[in-house]
Amino acid sequence: MFAGRETAMANNISGAVSAHPVKSFFVHMLTRDIELRDAILDLLDNCVDGVQRNETAKNLKKSKPYTGYWAKIYLSKDEFKIQDNCGGIPWKFHDYAFRLGRLKKEIVKGRRTIGTYGIGMKRAIFKIGSDCTIRTHAEDASYRIHFSPTWMANESDWDVPVKEITPAKELGTSILVRGLRDGVRQEFSSSTFIEAFREALSTHYAYIIGKGFAVHLNDEPVRPKQIRLLFAKPGDESSKMHPIAPFIWEGRHKGVDVFLAVGFTRTIPSKEEADESFEDYKERYSSADAGWSVVCNDRTVLYCDKSALTGWGVSGVPQYHMQFIAISGIVVFTSEDAVLLPTTTTKRNIDAQSELYLHVRDKMIEGMKLFTSYTNAWKTKEQVSASRSEFQRTSIVDLGELREQSPRLRMTTTRGAIEGRQYKPVLPRPKSTREEERISFKKPTKDVRRVSKHLFETPDKKPSEVGERCFDLVLEEAKG
Repeated sequence: MFAGRETAMANNISGAVSAHPVKSFFVHMLTRDIELRDAILDLLDNCVDGVQRNETAKNLKKSKPYTGYWAKIYLSKDEFKIQDNCGGIPWKFHDYAFRLGRLKKEIVKGRRTIGTYGIGMKRAIFKIGSDCTIRTHAEDASYRIHFSPTWMANESDWDVPVKEITPAKELGTSILVRGLRDGVRQEFSSSTFIEAFREALSTHYAYIIGKGFAVHLNDEPVRPKQIRLLFAKPGDESSKMHPIAPFIWEGRHKGVDVFLAVGFTRTIPSKEEADESFEDYKERYSSADAGWSVVCNDRTVLYCDKSALTGWGVSGVPQYHMQFIAISGIVVFTSEDAVLLPTTTTKRNIDAQSELYLHVRDKMIEGMKLFTSYTNAWKTKEQVSASRSEFQRTSIVDLGELREQSPRLRMTTTRGAIEGRQYKPVLPRPKSTREEERISFKKPTKDVRRVSKHLFETPDKKPSEVGERCFDLVLEEAKG
């Protein structure tokens, strides 16, 4: 019965077992955890990281710190290429820049990056193809790195060949990938994928492009789709109502600065308009710009979300509906330590269990309720028409202009899990008018029964039905 156990003891097992990494896990398995689109965006993030290394902290606080910097992406059925002028990868960083993973001591602080794990660039390369050449020109060196198909297949060789190259006039990096994976080649041959990727660039990089960065896809510039909100200065004496303005909150928590704003992007639709058929309605309104966008260290990780993740259908906020199509919000998280940001490992979504994010979502919900309540209050076409005069007193402003406005507003201090300051607008309300009146009077029962017999051919109708029919007949006569 115990023979097997006795044999194991006789083997005198001791020492250690190997936990050495397997290269194929990184090259073929880890790549399954990220979409092709997000892998390319990871490489674009690295370009922005180059600007972060290249510029002083003072310059990065300017309204347009990325002016003059660019990244160009080329997609074709034969190869992928991304190049930039963002300062290159300094040789002093090569030990962790090209390693698969990053030691804790190597995590860079004091710079507004978004990557923390040291796997983004390599995972993206492996996702795209089997042959990659990186050329980089930095202040301290110009060199070339080559991830070959042989290297990717060799489990025992972890050293990547590097060679010094002639310095270029402009500092920057280019990544060229050939030997495209079959699925990647198919996607890069598809105009549908390319246009969808252009759309992703225009939304996920809208904030950075708005701050001066230029992105080109197949030699065409990417136009940003920035979040803009309507804003009327408080105290506008020309208005008899309170002005239309966004809810704004800002705070700091454990090394992360947070700024959020939510408001209207356009005039609201009436209930009748929101209930029209989609084909007729979409010509005037689009849901694409509604919902919440979340930015972490200048990168948009969530764009126009309308789910419970951003508070829709939570804590008294209604589920998203077409009548809320004019409501949009943006949250900006900024930290010198990317580990503190509430992002997932793909950097294109929010960690829903993040303590920081859950506290901030409470403020998002508070702000959102102002505008869903407003929309519900102005439901009829007549009411919406009356409210549009107030919308005409507003101007459309982007996030940068909003942040410039906030110091001039009457902000109040907020307490709670995260202390901060907020501006809570008092939005205009429709005039309280009663659309119905109650008519009540008494008459002798015998007379009520006589009228009931006359109108309904039965004396047994309820007095309320008799009275209502009498009113309807007189109203028809009055209308002519």
